[in-house]
Amino acid sequence: MDHGAHHTSTAHDHTAHQAHAGHAGHQMGGVTWRAAAKATLHCLTGCAIGEILGMVIGTALLWGNIQTMILAITLAFVFGYSFTLFAVRKAGLDWKSAIKVALAADTVSIAVMELVDNGIIALTPGAMDAHLSDALFWTALLGGFAVAFVITTPVNKWMIGRGKGHAVVHAYH
Repeated sequence: MDHGAHHTSTAHDHTAHQAHAGHAGHQMGGVTWRAAAKATLHCLTGCAIGEILGMVIGTALLWGNIQTMILAITLAFVFGYSFTLFAVRKAGLDWKSAIKVALAADTVSIAVMELVDNGIIALTPGAMDAHLSDALFWTALLGGFAVAFVITTPVNKWMIGRGKGHAVVHAYH
């Protein structure tokens, strides 16, 4: 791998991101909170679709909590990556490059989001045993997503400010 070319590309992506994000929000390190929140919301959307789908499938198949959570987390990563993957493919990237961009853009964001969200679900009394028809299930899940959003947004802001994470996608917008 030519690391010199990679770093040049990353610098370009960072510059493109700053130009794209510089129009609104409180600036800190050249990255706006609005840009970080938008990147986090993008990630959260894919994670939420995958996680809810995994919970529904696991529950419908009468799986245990561990198997259902593994499926939900796996699908959260799949859907989280796929949103970025299809966007950069649409912009003209080949599959190999698109996969690299999706992995670079979303891995940390999805991992933090899933750790926080699933941690909240696991620590909420009764949530792991709640059924899809129980308010506790949805309260814990949606509350977990809200807290994960609040915690992941500064992580994404920090990463974007260093030309990493979602910043690598901006060259293809």
